[in-house]
Amino acid sequence: MGLYIYQHPVTEEIVEVWQTMNQEHAYIDSNGISWSRIFTKPQASIDTQIDPHSSRDFVEKTRNKRGSIGEMWDKSAELSEKRTKIGGHDPIKEKAQQSYTQRTGKEHPSIRQERMKKVKSATLETLKNL
Repeated sequence: MGLYIYQHPVTEEIVEVWQTMNQEHAYIDSNGISWSRIFTKPQASIDTQIDPHSSRDFVEKTRNKRGSIGEMWDKSAELSEKRTKIGGHDPIKEKAQQSYTQRTGKEHPSIRQERMKKVKSATLETLKNL
């Protein structure tokens, strides 16, 4: 059963009526006046919460979603931030960075990027103090 909203044509009074999908979606009051139906935007939100520590949950919630790879990366970054807020670090990100280093023998690009930011900020602080 769904909740349908109707408005009186003259007094603009609003009434909510529970009706099944098979019923005619019309409301006629005891005086024989046919009320106008008001259409609203649905407020449902499905699959909005993903456990940041569960790779299975991420796969299940994003499997049949339509979207770009960029949107998937954004969602992944959002979950990484949640893991960092919860535990102070992101164990999944760290594991991926270690795996990259073992496979390639090189430092992960994001680690180099973070290190360069620290070097630049330290250099700027040193120059300010001169």
